[in-house]
Amino acid sequence: MIKRRNWIKYLFLSILGLSTVESKAFLPPVYATNKKVQKHNQAQLLIQRGKKYLDEGRAAEALQDWESATKIYRQIHYEEGVTGSLINQNLALQALGLNRQACSTLLQALRLDADAGICAIPSEQSTESTTKLLTAAIDKQKLIPLNLLAWHNLGDVLRTIGKLDESKIVLEKILSTARQVSSVETSGILLSLGNTEEAIYQQARNKYYEVEEPTFKKEIVILIQQEALKSIDIYQQVQNTLGIPQVTQLLTQLHQLSLLLDFEKWLIAESRAGNTKLANTHTKITQQIQPCVNLVRKNSSAFSQLSANHSVYTKLNFALNLNQLPSNQLHSLAIQYAESALQTAKSTNNERLKSYSFGILGKLKAGQSEKYFTEASSLAQSIHAWDIAYQWQQELGNLYKKQGKFKQALKAYSAAINNLSKLRDSLLASNADLQFSFSEKVEPVYRDYMRLLLVSPNPNLEEVIQTNERLQVAELENFLKCGKLDLVALNELQDLPSAPAVIHAVDLGSRIEILVQSPNKSLHRHSVDSKPVKEHVENLLNNLQDKELIDTDQSVLLQPSQALYSLLIAPIKKYLPSSGTLVFTLDKSFQSLPMALLHDGKDYLFQHYSISATLGSRVRQPKALSKEQSKVLIAALSKVSPSFNDPNAPENLKALPGVEQEVADIKKQTTFSTTLLNENFTSSRLEKELSTVDFPIVHLTTHAQFSSDPQRTVILAYEKAINVLKFDRLLRNKTQADADGIELLVLSACQTAKGNKRTALGIAGVAAQAGARTTLATLWLVDTDSTTLLMEEFYKNLKDGTPKAEALRQAQLSLLSNPDYNHPYYWAAFVLVGSWL
Repeated sequence: MIKRRNWIKYLFLSILGLSTVESKAFLPPVYATNKKVQKHNQAQLLIQRGKKYLDEGRAAEALQDWESATKIYRQIHYEEGVTGSLINQNLALQALGLNRQACSTLLQALRLDADAGICAIPSEQSTESTTKLLTAAIDKQKLIPLNLLAWHNLGDVLRTIGKLDESKIVLEKILSTARQVSSVETSGILLSLGNTEEAIYQQARNKYYEVEEPTFKKEIVILIQQEALKSIDIYQQVQNTLGIPQVTQLLTQLHQLSLLLDFEKWLIAESRAGNTKLANTHTKITQQIQPCVNLVRKNSSAFSQLSANHSVYTKLNFALNLNQLPSNQLHSLAIQYAESALQTAKSTNNERLKSYSFGILGKLKAGQSEKYFTEASSLAQSIHAWDIAYQWQQELGNLYKKQGKFKQALKAYSAAINNLSKLRDSLLASNADLQFSFSEKVEPVYRDYMRLLLVSPNPNLEEVIQTNERLQVAELENFLKCGKLDLVALNELQDLPSAPAVIHAVDLGSRIEILVQSPNKSLHRHSVDSKPVKEHVENLLNNLQDKELIDTDQSVLLQPSQALYSLLIAPIKKYLPSSGTLVFTLDKSFQSLPMALLHDGKDYLFQHYSISATLGSRVRQPKALSKEQSKVLIAALSKVSPSFNDPNAPENLKALPGVEQEVADIKKQTTFSTTLLNENFTSSRLEKELSTVDFPIVHLTTHAQFSSDPQRTVILAYEKAINVLKFDRLLRNKTQADADGIELLVLSACQTAKGNKRTALGIAGVAAQAGARTTLATLWLVDTDSTTLLMEEFYKNLKDGTPKAEALRQAQLSLLSNPDYNHPYYWAAFVLVGSWL
């Protein structure tokens, strides 16, 4: 759905004129005038027809006309015409959901470098570098009204692809300039700025539900309030502007109403969670809602001034807002607006508009929901609109499940998940809304489907496992804000010397489902009440993430470790081999838990099994290290560096003096090594080394932090903290030049942010960004002397040809047998993610 202003959509038409233009002032010498006037008029007709098509919701035909107009304007060298028709092309592309292409088209209109990364997926380009580039470009250009229009559109489209900081910079800069040009109406730009602030609020609000660390969460609570109030203030400024167009006023009121309702909902939830500081804010927000509804109703005649396309979306948005209010009269009014939107949609013959209208009516008219959702789903499927089809299929699944029609519900959920999979490749590129609300809009589809599958007396365990795989990988891609990852499901792996046992721990709310794939491929299930499991996990993690872990009596750790073994492992022990490799696929509740630490009352789990973890039971094709691959790039920090002061770095960092001995020992166990120590360990030097030499092993002995917030999942180089979202750029040349990429990535001085239960997500994220087949990392900062001993033993085992997971197990056993280092603090922090070979 495109939230845009009617006047801005077609302002270019008013610049060129809707009738034949006297164009002598724009044309070359007289002898060419007649021919050029003819072409100019032809382009004008195409511009006008394109406007008509877009008004009717026929975006593809509008795009075709405007592309033809652009071609003509280029032939007659009419630069203003080229710029304006490119702006219009961008609008048609957005109507088709092609937001990144729309962004690239605007770069052409503004004559900006298409290769500068301005329209790249957010994680692919530094926000800081992009904002500097945009600021310089705005300062350099002469901002005539047409250029301002192009920049305004770029500010809007940057918001739709999730580049909110860049959108804000552009809109603030051009608003400042536009206020100095008397002929430019600024309320539309101010409205766009308010929309971007609202999007920043939405981003923070959704992050609030995904971030687990209490300290980080408190910061987000403050940010949510700041951005909501800032956006509300801007919307009020727009409405206070003298001479504001009626349509701009209506759109502002609608945006403000949506924000007030959403913010109120969040305030209520946060207050119920124990935050007592929000009462005054909640009262003020609640008091603004009904007056805002009254303003929209008073201004309802402005709906008729919108294009058909825009009218449908705004009416449906208003209907959904009205339906949230506790008033039967307003609920009836909501249905009237939705029915009016449907009639308009039918008049356009636009299947997407009709699908959206039917779907919203399904939400509003409970008694006829099935009919409306079915029609909405069918229409969306017919035009491959996966982004809305999955929503109606999910609604149907929920409805059928409530009615006890489980077969139909399973079919609907399955269809929704298939459509989400189709959407995944373009999800981050074109739909910031889904990108920012994964846990609210995407994750529930998968979990509801798995719950329903397991209701059956003979559940399809293979389908449950595959669904869980798809969810975990989609979650990792969302965490990284990247495209589709090149990973292989464990049950699809080929040419393995021996099959491991795979244990899936799936959190479905009230139950924890343990699904086991034995080495002979047979599947087994154990279901357990989640409450005691989560209590023991919480207890164990609180101790493991405590700064005083080294002084914690081992019996304190053994109690929850043994309880978890009894609940999770003992019931499935008969399906496991007596020794060998266990591969764990861990859901969100277990991703900071070292499974090696589980205890059967006599031994720790790792004393009998080598252990590896995967996210979504998907990995890069496992492959053992050969002796010829014993080449390592070592990057290490042994002293305090400027990166310690990075705002995203862990707090209270100290020097790691034992690192130099660890580096020396690793060099002895490898055939070839290059070391970057302290000042030589910069991000640029690391990138250079990886792009020039083939290093199968990369060993980073430096502070690092794993967080449920990707912005705070960082690895410290000497000069700065490298964010996981940017880590891939350091290794991109390496992985592009070498199909095998990095065989083993070792991060030996990491820690988990306090309260984070999803460390494996961060580790898997680093591994995915690095293109690493296997990653060895620590869950907490471990004593440097014991780490040196463990790493020496680990590399010695690798040198002898031992598989990675077994090499780690033997190294951990060596510490367990050492009286000085047998406490879990020393050996349990080390976890292997990815290939175990």
